[in-house]
Amino acid sequence: MLTYKDWDEKVQTDLNNQLKDFMHVIRWAFEEYQNKIIYACSFGAEGVVLLDLIAKVNSKAKIVFLDTELHFQETYNLIEKIKDRYPDLHINMVKPELTLEQQAEEHGEKLWKKDPNLCCSIRKIKPLEKALSEAEAWFSGLRREQSLSRRKTEYINRDDRFKKIKICPLIHWSWDDVWTYIELNDLPYNELHDQNYPSIGCAMCTLPVEEKADSRAGRWANFNKKECGLHQT
Repeated sequence: MLTYKDWDEKVQTDLNNQLKDFMHVIRWAFEEYQNKIIYACSFGAEGVVLLDLIAKVNSKAKIVFLDTELHFQETYNLIEKIKDRYPDLHINMVKPELTLEQQAEEHGEKLWKKDPNLCCSIRKIKPLEKALSEAEAWFSGLRREQSLSRRKTEYINRDDRFKKIKICPLIHWSWDDVWTYIELNDLPYNELHDQNYPSIGCAMCTLPVEEKADSRAGRWANFNKKECGLHQT
């Protein structure tokens, strides 16, 4: 089993040259890691596509959703639809250690307005650290065209943030590819996508974007911030 400690640049190059396409990546991942891999799913458009592809390979895969308790109701509604469609998937709604009330007591009201990095750390990064504690690898729906910071993402990546192997099967997919797959397979998706929300996070930190704008332009729009920290090394 390839672990974070085994990693070197030659391993990365060799592996990524051997893997042919997204389904090859997913099959390889489950053969390599068995029950030591999870999918941290945000339930955005890419999220439901990757979830469907994963379910085709392993109908009992482990899925984690970082429930910050600040998501749009549309996101929670979608998750219920997904549970109905894929009853064998293990979908774990991971919550932060601090409730919103406890967070307000310790750091003040509406922390996301004052210090979104700290809010993301408490409500997303630390919960994922805990969720990954018994895993060796995790899937992510990152695509290269999403942002400049994601353009060098490979199929198989050394994740220095969580000290795991991060697997990204959809790196070569375009936004059109994602929606073609959703439509052809009649997948449920977040209704906010129909209201100019290409990237959907917490309700307090997500805005709709203008047509042809960067897909993440609506995330933390009033701050110099485009990532929650999950995908930063």
